[in-house]
Amino acid sequence: MKKSLITLAMTSSLLFSGYVSAGVESTQAPLAQPSHQVMMPVGYAKAIAQQAYIWGWPLVNQANRRAMITQAPTPGHLNGILPVADQGRLGMLNDYIDPGQSFVTCPNQDVVYGLGFFALDEQPVVIQIPDFSDRFWVYALYDQRTDQFGYLGKPYQTKPGFYLVVGPNWKGDIPKGIEAVITSPTELANIIPRVFMDDTNTDREAIQPLVNQVMAYPLNQFTGEMQTYNWDEAPNIPAPVVEGERKWVTPETFFDQFAAVLDSVPPLPGEEAMYANYRALLAAADADPAIKQAIIDTAIETEKTVVSDFFKWKHNGVPAGNGWNRSINNAQWGVDYYNRLGTSKSNMFDNRPSETQYFYSDGDSKGVQLSGEHNYQITFPKGELPPVNGFWSMTLYDQHHMFYQNDQNRFSLGTKNKGLKFNEDGSLTLYAGHHSPGKKLESNWLPSPQGDFSLYIRTYWGKAEILDGTWLPPVIESK
Repeated sequence: MKKSLITLAMTSSLLFSGYVSAGVESTQAPLAQPSHQVMMPVGYAKAIAQQAYIWGWPLVNQANRRAMITQAPTPGHLNGILPVADQGRLGMLNDYIDPGQSFVTCPNQDVVYGLGFFALDEQPVVIQIPDFSDRFWVYALYDQRTDQFGYLGKPYQTKPGFYLVVGPNWKGDIPKGIEAVITSPTELANIIPRVFMDDTNTDREAIQPLVNQVMAYPLNQFTGEMQTYNWDEAPNIPAPVVEGERKWVTPETFFDQFAAVLDSVPPLPGEEAMYANYRALLAAADADPAIKQAIIDTAIETEKTVVSDFFKWKHNGVPAGNGWNRSINNAQWGVDYYNRLGTSKSNMFDNRPSETQYFYSDGDSKGVQLSGEHNYQITFPKGELPPVNGFWSMTLYDQHHMFYQNDQNRFSLGTKNKGLKFNEDGSLTLYAGHHSPGKKLESNWLPSPQGDFSLYIRTYWGKAEILDGTWLPPVIESK
């Protein structure tokens, strides 16, 4: 009986694959495609529309960020805060990011940031890498799917010099002096340089000549010589001020943008069927106003009932122990649409795991929401600080995943801080809460708002215990 069942299963598989039951190969007919002439029921359209919204949300998010950031007429600082630039260039800070920024959730104050967006098929870009010596740095390159491509940074022992970034369809000559060519899977790409700086005036001064050589520009402006820009003098580019993070995806207009996403982002292997059905949905919506309204309504509802839940850390990544979650597949999503959407909603622009592992929590060790109504102790036992080759930090965010502006002007603690006080037994206790833990302990205090907040640990260039999940994040105790 067992043998006959196996034979039946193999025969069924062969038939499904386009082979005859005798095992003789035949010509496989092309798969049938969805017809654009069907009278699609509203219920079916809504079901496909929800899938499309979940899958396409991060890609529309990226498209809208590029459209906004590249309105800058020149490299500079948006409202004096955010590095921005016209398309094909990048803007760079010369200090930690201002706590008032609202471009992206979960920023950090451990690195000096840059930001630029490209359209690579029409305009390949040269990026400069100065000699950072022993300083930790990484240039993260993201495609429209928010997957990282290219390997540039201290963990990869990247040589200083010039690197050419091109799109999947670009063809052209590579000039002398280019160290390597990096191809993006999509024509849309963006870059976020991150350069570590400790929290001292000495290091702040030492980093200036380096960040002034962090630049990107179109290939036709490449001279073979390292160019410089004094980012401390970058122009202010005024823009309307937004409270909290900008709304990068608007459900009411999502499907007006979705066709362009399908056209510009090639399907991954296995996604061809999804693309075909999404195109059929758009065709039905174009032909029937009732279908168009139904999918708009579905987008609005899905934003409320599905996407919004990803702002909670328990819906991001996987459990890491002691009430924390940890990121998984960050910036190398493949077909992990769940975590790609989660990160796009909650903390856009992660680094890949080999560069950074993230741990986050909304609650204390008992699962109770963190709140400024209480004081918390977070103790790393002796020898159990995050094991990293780069650096680590713990950041406190408000209910919007933004910095809480406070009198201490402090938003994170970790490797960068030279004044942390260790306990007599060699352990390290950090404190979080709206009220001071006492004058003698304030060097280790992360001030919180009076309401809800969350905690977030970054481990840059983690050692094996970080990568394999054997390191446990500390217990968060309410006091």
